[in-house]
Amino acid sequence: MAEAALALHNIVKTYKTVRALDGLSLSVERGTIFALLGPNGAGKSTTIKILTTLARPDSGEVRVAGLDALKEPQRVRRVIGCVAQRSGVDVDSTGLENLTLQGRLHGMGGAELKSRVSSLLERFGLAAAAARIARTYSGGMQRKLDIAMGLIHRPEILFLDEPTTGLDPEARSDLWDEIARLSTKGLTILLTTHYLEEADRLARQVAIVDRGRVVTEGTPESLKAELRGDSVQIDLASAATLAAIDRCFEAVPGVHDLQVTGSTLHARTDHGATAVPPMLLALEAAGIRTSSVRIARPSLDDVYLRYTGRTIQEAEREGRQ
Repeated sequence: MAEAALALHNIVKTYKTVRALDGLSLSVERGTIFALLGPNGAGKSTTIKILTTLARPDSGEVRVAGLDALKEPQRVRRVIGCVAQRSGVDVDSTGLENLTLQGRLHGMGGAELKSRVSSLLERFGLAAAAARIARTYSGGMQRKLDIAMGLIHRPEILFLDEPTTGLDPEARSDLWDEIARLSTKGLTILLTTHYLEEADRLARQVAIVDRGRVVTEGTPESLKAELRGDSVQIDLASAATLAAIDRCFEAVPGVHDLQVTGSTLHARTDHGATAVPPMLLALEAAGIRTSSVRIARPSLDDVYLRYTGRTIQEAEREGRQ
């Protein structure tokens, strides 16, 4: 069996009093797109920093492209590319100058560098803007330039930390297409994201990270397949307790996995269309008023809810408090 492109075992990392990673373990196959999915503060960026040798864990084992990243950080840096959350583009230089400088930092030069820069500018649709100052680029163009800079030295593994944050929907979709094309070249890509659709669309494997640990992992389809039936979300007119909701549904068959967060009720049902009417009647009979209801097939947000007890949006709000 081929050695994994990336392997973390029981990684612990603490910043002062904050446990950023709490025994995180994962393994990434070569030539795949692997997504770390979770809210801001879950430990995704810390994981990237450790894998890219920018931080050392308090304990645990780290292997990158078969190398011990804690003992051979210089060798690791030669075989990886990294696109951080914050752009590394020098906005006062042209696209051509940004790529050329990045290549020189990796020891490239002459005809090899010129050919590589030209190829990447063409590949990412930036050739016509190569002589323009990067400050004049759109957000999507700057992000493409960021990724091109990460690829200049032909790395085996590319790290993309929240690559589409801040982009408008059209630019985000365009960048997704570019990332998907990269995966067809045999490149291993580890991306972190809090966008459910991004992980679902791009990744062959997904690991859901919560409070510094991997709580579950698998293909997007296998994770969603664990959740039978439909997802039902009911917005209540006011907050209610889980115990009160539980009592309401004692006589309603096929309702399970109840979660109540504030004034929002989450549940799973065998058949959403037939279960919702008696659910609403039961709530009304108990004096619990409702304002809206939604039925959907299982999503990665439902998977996140199942394993963490809250939606990823609720986890984001917690992190901002």
